[in-house]
Amino acid sequence: MTLTRSRFGDEGARVAVGNATRRTFRSLQVRNYRLFFAGQLVSVSGTWMQQVAQTWLVLTLTGSGLDLGVTVALQFLPMLLFGMWGGLVADRFDKRRTLIIAQAVAAVLAVTLWALVVSDVVQLWMVYVLAFLLGLVQVVDMPTRQSFVTEMVGPDEVPNAVGLNSAMFNAGRLVGPAAAGVVISTAGVAPAFLVNAASYLVVIGALWAMRPAELYRDSRSERRAAGRQPGQIREGLRHVWHTPQLRSPLLLVAVVGTFGFNFNVVLPVLARYTLHGGASLYGWLTGVMALGSLVGALYAASRARPTRRLLVGSAVAFAVLTLLAATAPTPLTMALVLVPVGLSVMLFLATANATLQLNSSPAMRGRVMAIYGLVFLGSTPVGGPLLGFVSQHWGARAGLAVGGGASLAAVAVAVCVPALRRRRLSGIATGRPTRGARLAAEAAEAASQAA
Repeated sequence: MTLTRSRFGDEGARVAVGNATRRTFRSLQVRNYRLFFAGQLVSVSGTWMQQVAQTWLVLTLTGSGLDLGVTVALQFLPMLLFGMWGGLVADRFDKRRTLIIAQAVAAVLAVTLWALVVSDVVQLWMVYVLAFLLGLVQVVDMPTRQSFVTEMVGPDEVPNAVGLNSAMFNAGRLVGPAAAGVVISTAGVAPAFLVNAASYLVVIGALWAMRPAELYRDSRSERRAAGRQPGQIREGLRHVWHTPQLRSPLLLVAVVGTFGFNFNVVLPVLARYTLHGGASLYGWLTGVMALGSLVGALYAASRARPTRRLLVGSAVAFAVLTLLAATAPTPLTMALVLVPVGLSVMLFLATANATLQLNSSPAMRGRVMAIYGLVFLGSTPVGGPLLGFVSQHWGARAGLAVGGGASLAAVAVAVCVPALRRRRLSGIATGRPTRGARLAAEAAEAASQAA
C-alpha cells in the first residue's frame, strides 16, 4: 500500500511539474514567437558581451568611473530625447520590417567598434559617438520590439510572453558576461564586438523566417490612427496620464530606473576598485545577478495576470536588498546578495511591462512602450553620471546605497499617495470630514475663541 501511494504520489508530482512547465512556456507553442525568442537569445548574449567589453575598454582607456557613466548616459540619451518618436514609428510602420532594419544598423556599429579596437586607433570620443549612435537605434528598436510581442502571441498570452522575454534577456545576460570575461582575459576586448555583430544576423534570419499571415495585426482603423497627424505625441502622453493603470507603474519605474538600476555603472567600479578584482569578477557578479533575474522572469511568466501587490512588493524587495548589497564585505557575500536583487528587479520590471501592454490602447501601444523605455532607459543619462560620480568619489557601496534608498522612497510615495487620496474621497462620499479638515476646523474655532 505504501508503494502504491508512493507511485501515485510521484505520478501526481510529475503531472504537476509538467503542467507548471507548460503554463510557464506556453507562448513558445507559437511558431513566430519561438523564432523571435531563439534569435533574441543569441543576440542578447552578444549584446551583453559587447556591454562588458565596452565597459572594460573605457576603464582601460581612462580608469574613470565618471567617464564610464558618461558612456552609458550617451547610449541612453537618445531614448530620453527622441523616445516618443520611436514609439510613433512603432505604431505607424510594419514592426517586423522595422526590426530587421534596426538589427542591420546595430550590426554595422558593432563591426565599426571592432575595427577601431583591432587597428589600435580607438579613443574615448569614438566610443562616445558609437554609444550615442547605438542609442539612436534603440530609440526605434525598443518600443517596436516590446509592442511586437502582442502581434506575435495575441493579448491573452502577453503576460507569459513578457515574462519569457525577460527570462531570455537574463539567460543572455547570464551567458554573455561570463563569455566576455573569458574572451577579454584571453584575447582582449575586440573579439566580443565581432561576436555581437554576428549575433544580429541571427535575429535578422529569425525575423525573415516568420509567417506574417499568423501575426495578430492591428486593424485598419488602428493603423489610420497612427498615420501622419499633428499632436500624436501629446495624444500618447495624455493617454498615459489619464489612465491610472499606466501612470502609476511608469512613475515608479522612472525612479527605480534613474537611481536603482545602474548596475552597469556601479558593478565594474565595485569589482575593480572596491573588491580589487578584474574583468572576470565583474562578469561573475553580473552573471549571478542575471541568474536571479532569470528565476524572477520565469516566475512572472508562470502567473496569469500582473497585480499591483506584486509590482509594489517586488519594488520594496529590490530596494531593501540593494541597501543590503551596499554592506556586503566580500565578493562571495556580494554575489549571494545579488542573486535575490536580480530576482526582485526582474519580477518588478516584467510585472510593470505586462501591466502597461494589457492596459494600453492597441493604437498607442508603441507610444506607451516608448514612454516605458523613456522613463527606464532614458533616465540613465541622469542616473548614470550621478551614480558614476558618487561611486568614484565615495565608493561603489555609496552608489548602491543611493539607488536602494531612492527606490525605497519612491515605493513609499507610490503606496501612501493613493491611500491618502482614497481616504479623502471616502470621507467626502460619507460626509465625514477627514483628519486634516477636522484639525483645520479645531484650529479655526480656537482662534475665534481667543479673539
